[in-house]
Amino acid sequence: MSKPPRLTLPSDARTYRLSTARGAFAVHEAGEPVRGTALLVPGFTGSKEDFIGLLEPLAAAGYRVVAVDGRGQHESPGPREESAYGLDELAQDVLAQVAALGGGPVHLVGHSLGGLIARAAVLRDAAPFASLTLMSSGPAAISEEQQERTKLLVAALEAMREDMPAIWTAIRAHDPEDAVPDSPELAEFLRERWLATVPEQLIATGRILLTEPDRVDELNAVDLPKLVLSGEVDYAWPVPLMDDMTHRLGAERVVVPGTEHSPNAENPQVTAGALATFWDARQRH
Repeated sequence: MSKPPRLTLPSDARTYRLSTARGAFAVHEAGEPVRGTALLVPGFTGSKEDFIGLLEPLAAAGYRVVAVDGRGQHESPGPREESAYGLDELAQDVLAQVAALGGGPVHLVGHSLGGLIARAAVLRDAAPFASLTLMSSGPAAISEEQQERTKLLVAALEAMREDMPAIWTAIRAHDPEDAVPDSPELAEFLRERWLATVPEQLIATGRILLTEPDRVDELNAVDLPKLVLSGEVDYAWPVPLMDDMTHRLGAERVVVPGTEHSPNAENPQVTAGALATFWDARQRH
């Protein structure tokens, strides 16, 4: 799971619910669209807070940055029906969010599962977008090792969806013994985020991670600037797999030194710099 580097928003950031044709979504927003607007889509078990470290540097680079909780995720409401969280439904949500933001084409960034959602949105309609960044997100389903872990989690959610605190306790019991302990504030946030997320959202999106087909050739046919950004190590999609995807897409490639699956949280300054450099070179008017 992504762990925000901090929980306090920059002083000039704004928190509100973005009203769209498909409902309201909780967002964090910073900056003005001097050079453009970016929408940041979080991954499985994640939330808009995973992008807190990117807000200030991207705003300083001249971008309006909007990080969103998807439907049923953390502070965005969602129904208790698994069908509401199919990939196409989530892609339509992204398109509705972009339409509500207004102001011209938007740079779209999807982290992990958010990359699969962002890809589906672009494949549905690329016109609203200035570029696509796939951050720590691969060409198809997650690695076999992570599939086994995700299958166990989905099964637990299916059986115990009314006892989310017990599932959370079991998840944290499997933390590596040598892991750096979370601060009490962060530990409480992670628990509350888990409890606030609709279990059916986690079940349905977990299945997306297990079954998503390779759609790289479809995406390659879309005339849109693309960036594949990752850490040096990734447990969900091996880095060589993302390297190959980059080649197949004819995309730009950035590897953020010293990071793993969440460069947005593990080294936000370098990650923000890479995003701004990519966007600056590909302004679409």
